[in-house]
Amino acid sequence: MKEVIQYRTQGTCSKLIEAVIEDNKVCEVRFTGGCNGNLKGISSLVKGMDVDEVIERLQGIQCGDKNTSCPDQFARCLIEYKSRKPVISQS
Repeated sequence: MKEVIQYRTQGTCSKLIEAVIEDNKVCEVRFTGGCNGNLKGISSLVKGMDVDEVIERLQGIQCGDKNTSCPDQFARCLIEYKSRKPVISQS
């Protein structure tokens, strides 16, 4: 089942991230605001990637003297998404 998530960013030029997740994979991601070309590149690179791998690769990236960045904000978006998901135990 595809899920659409939205995340209001903090501390970056982009203001909103919208993503579509299916089977723990990023199907699509769009950034509102920010550096258009760079964010289109990030969106293209993460398409089809596992959510956990995206978090691992993007979390903690900084932009200039900021303690965050658009990629880091996307990782935070995915962490928040995962925290809301029920954990299904496999026996």
